[in-house]
Amino acid sequence: MPRPPMNHPAQNYGADPSGLIYGFVFDAEGAGTPTGSDEALQWLQNPPTEPGGFVWLHFNLSHTASSKWLKDNLQLSDLFHESLTDGSRSTRVELDDDMLVAVVNDVSYDFAFEPSDISTLWLSVGPRLVVSARLQPLRSIDRLRDAVRRGEKVMTPVALLVHLMHDQGDVLINIVRNTTARVDEIEDSLLAGRLEPKRANLGALRRLLVRLQRLLAPEPAALFRLLRKPPEWIGEEDIGDLRQSTEEFNVALSDMAALQERIKLLQEEIAGRVAEANNRSLFVLTIVTVLALPINIIAGLLGMNVGGIPLAEHPHGFWWIVALIVSFTAVAAFIALRKPRD
Repeated sequence: MPRPPMNHPAQNYGADPSGLIYGFVFDAEGAGTPTGSDEALQWLQNPPTEPGGFVWLHFNLSHTASSKWLKDNLQLSDLFHESLTDGSRSTRVELDDDMLVAVVNDVSYDFAFEPSDISTLWLSVGPRLVVSARLQPLRSIDRLRDAVRRGEKVMTPVALLVHLMHDQGDVLINIVRNTTARVDEIEDSLLAGRLEPKRANLGALRRLLVRLQRLLAPEPAALFRLLRKPPEWIGEEDIGDLRQSTEEFNVALSDMAALQERIKLLQEEIAGRVAEANNRSLFVLTIVTVLALPINIIAGLLGMNVGGIPLAEHPHGFWWIVALIVSFTAVAAFIALRKPRD
């Protein structure tokens, strides 16, 4: 009996057909309600008359329909669309067409202390609409989503951006703490005299921190321009919160730079100890070679198959040769092992 055909659901990569992973509509009190792409478009076309409230839409750029849907249905700045394909991934917040365009680097959800686990999140922040997009799951944006689902109040679009930067700073601090714990373990092994581990591990951690610092450090010029001349729809409180989150983020980056310097000093200490051990081994090998030099020379001379070899017929010739070898070896040992004068 033939099997009935199976209807396979479309693979949307955790998103709806438009590429939307999740969305929220925030009321004037800051409470977020889950919404879909169609409902969000209806809200944007007919926003409430009372002030306050906005929509947050989060998209998966791995979905083939997301970029086209964003261009066809939402009025976003050209800078945002260009940043999606731009090769520059440095963290920045810029103002374009009265909208904030943010490029934020974050670690992936299954972060395993690998430089490849760092990915980018793009945001467009306007007075009524916040759009975020990413290629792979990221920790900070998922923490923000969970906070909204738990009922945390977000009053304005900029407050959402500030919350995201706070979450990113917390993730960065956790990375610094975990890296510090690993460095402490390596340092304890070094102090205990166990050198086996750990230069390769230190090198990988240092490369990770350098990449994180290069990508996560916000561009100061763009932030300075934004904070000096913000758009009219951003309140003073939001500007102060954004400035504070930037300062806290810079503190975390300073801690990361200090940790890099500590790793560098540990690498130099391990390299010095390894060089000292190699020099000691080379010294021992040199001493053995010098002490074996007399017996090798004399054995080579006496082993030549020619006539006239001295003491060949003498009854005590062997012992005379042994005494000669011992004498030369003692002289060589004295020369090799004597302490040099200051």
